[in-house]
Amino acid sequence: MAWFEGFERQTLTVAGLPVCFRQSADWAAQAHLPVLVLLHGFPQTHVMWHRVAQNLRGHYRLVMPDLRGYGDSSHATGDAQHLHYSKRAMAQEVVGLLDALGVGDFFLCGHDRGGRVAHRLALDHAQRVKKLCVIDIAPTFDMYSGLWGKTPQVPGPVADPYFAFAQAYYHWFHLTQPAPLPEFMIGGNPKAYLHAKLGGWGSQGLGYIEAEALAEYERAFCNPALNDQGWPAAIHSAAEDYRASAGIDLEHDREGRERGDQIACDTLVLWGSRGVVNRMFKPVELWQAQCAGHVAGQVMASGHFIPEELPQETSDALAKWMV
Repeated sequence: MAWFEGFERQTLTVAGLPVCFRQSADWAAQAHLPVLVLLHGFPQTHVMWHRVAQNLRGHYRLVMPDLRGYGDSSHATGDAQHLHYSKRAMAQEVVGLLDALGVGDFFLCGHDRGGRVAHRLALDHAQRVKKLCVIDIAPTFDMYSGLWGKTPQVPGPVADPYFAFAQAYYHWFHLTQPAPLPEFMIGGNPKAYLHAKLGGWGSQGLGYIEAEALAEYERAFCNPALNDQGWPAAIHSAAEDYRASAGIDLEHDREGRERGDQIACDTLVLWGSRGVVNRMFKPVELWQAQCAGHVAGQVMASGHFIPEELPQETSDALAKWMV
């Protein structure tokens, strides 16, 4: 089977910025099928969904964008408040893409950073999202606040769970440092950094990644193009995603919680047995606290990159849920 057979790669301009995505081929002819939107995470692109997309082909019209700041979508220099890379802005761009495709309501699934965009999208555009799935994340506000939901498993001599969390997810604190320090540090050997991330968080190396996907991650993340500040553009935009999450996104989350905002639709949570979320958090309980709808959960025998480590099991879970 050819790479992404049955799908078309396109780029559309949304609010003046390019958004790269793949969608099901014969889009109009499949108008009777429901739409499922799949959002990738860091440090990847939409191609992480390849095997899941092939499994679900013919059951949904699929839309898989490169999120703002990733892949072949835009890599604009961030602003002082990181508003451009807020999850609210990134979610709005996804909605703008779907508007351009003539999509009304849809099913939505996000892994890692894509899950955080999906969370915000489900809050800000509740009428559009029929059902939600988030993969290997707990709510950002809870994770930064140390609201574990359980007694975390903390190995080593220091009993403080936040110490263990910071060690496991150090990139949450490194990437939020002011530009261009992380950009230049990672830019010194971006391929080594990329491989360390893809092989970590319980994934046990790079063997789960398709060769075509790994080549795409390397091409996108290690892109030598510089932005208007002379910084590695792809690394900068990814760091801006994290800077926003540690600042403006937390403000949006806090304001929403004070208002009592909750996800309206039913939500499925998948997380890996070998990952940090499983060790440190109680995902179903934390997500249920943020959802007016029903929350179901399933732990998967994997590390962090569940859709690629267990594509069939991920596809089965989505097909069962997204009805």
